[in-house]
Amino acid sequence: MAGLRAFVLAAGLGTRLRPLTDTWPKPAVPFLGAPLLRRTFAVLARAGVDRVALNTHHLPEVMAAVAREEGARRELSVLTVHEPVIQGTGGGLRGLQRALPGDEVAIAWNGDILFDPDLRPLLEQHRTSGAAATLVLLPMPPGRSYGVVEIDPGGTVRRIGRGNPEPLAGCTAWHFSGVHLLSPRVFQAMSPEGPEDINHDVYPRLSGAGAVQGVVVDAPWSDLGSAATYLDAQADLLLGRVADPLGPESPLARRAAPGALLEPGARVHPDADLAPDVFVASGVEVPAGARLRRCALLEGARVGPGETIDREIRWRGQSLSAGG
Repeated sequence: MAGLRAFVLAAGLGTRLRPLTDTWPKPAVPFLGAPLLRRTFAVLARAGVDRVALNTHHLPEVMAAVAREEGARRELSVLTVHEPVIQGTGGGLRGLQRALPGDEVAIAWNGDILFDPDLRPLLEQHRTSGAAATLVLLPMPPGRSYGVVEIDPGGTVRRIGRGNPEPLAGCTAWHFSGVHLLSPRVFQAMSPEGPEDINHDVYPRLSGAGAVQGVVVDAPWSDLGSAATYLDAQADLLLGRVADPLGPESPLARRAAPGALLEPGARVHPDADLAPDVFVASGVEVPAGARLRRCALLEGARVGPGETIDREIRWRGQSLSAGG
C-alpha cells in the first residue's frame, strides 16, 4: 500500500534570519548538526509519508540539493517545484498538488518550524470528520503574539485572525502550528493561477458545516524564524527540556548528560568556558579563555582568545545576534 504525501513550503526568504539565510534557505539552515529539514523529514516519515513535494524560490539550488540529500537519507521520494515568483501558501500548495497529484489526504508543513506531533491520530481524526482541511493548533507560545485561529466547541474554525482581533463569542483562540491536513476539496477551492494565501483566501471559500476544522495538540513547537527563537529551541534540546525529533539518531543521544554539543572535529581548549546551551560544529576552534553562552558556532565560525560570545550564531566569518 502506498504511503502518504507531504507538501513542504520552503520558498520563503527568511528575512528575520539574514544574513544566515543569505547562505542557506531557512529549511536548510544548520541546526544542531543537520539541516532543519532533516528533523522535518523524520517526523513525516514516522507518520507514513513516502513522497514529498517541496517548493523553492530563495537559493533554489541549495534548497533542492538539501531536500534530495535528506530525502535519500530517509528513503523518501522528493520532488522540488521552483517558483520564479513566490505564490504564497495557497499558490505554493496548488503547485505542489499539481506536481505530486493524488486523491488522498496530504500533509502540508511550513518548512521553517521545529515540531514533533504524532500525526497518525490526527490524520485518522481528519478522515473521520469529513473536513476539507484540519489545522493543527497549539496554545499560544509564552511571550508571543501570533495571529490566532478561533474554533467553536465542535472544533470548526470560525476565524483565522491577523493580529489580535476582539474574540468571537463562544470560541476559543489557539496558535496555528503551520501544519494542515488537506483533502482534495481544498485544492478544488483554489484559484487556477496567481499568488494566494491558504488561510485568508482559500479557506473562506469552503462552505458547509465543519469544512475547516482545528485540532489542538500538546507538543513543543518553534518557528526558528529569528536568532532568538533559533537559540531558544537549541537550548531546549541541549538542556533536555524537549526531545529531539531525530530520536535515537540524534547526536544528543550520544551524550552522557544534557549539555553543550561538540561535533567530532571541534577543537575546544580545556581552558575555554562553555555553558550547557552551546553548539560547536566540526572544524571550529575555541581557544583558551573563550567564554560561550547560548550560541551556535556553525561551519567556519571564528572565536578569538578570551572572547565572550553570548546569544549569537556564527558561521564562515559572519554572525547574527539574538540581542538581549
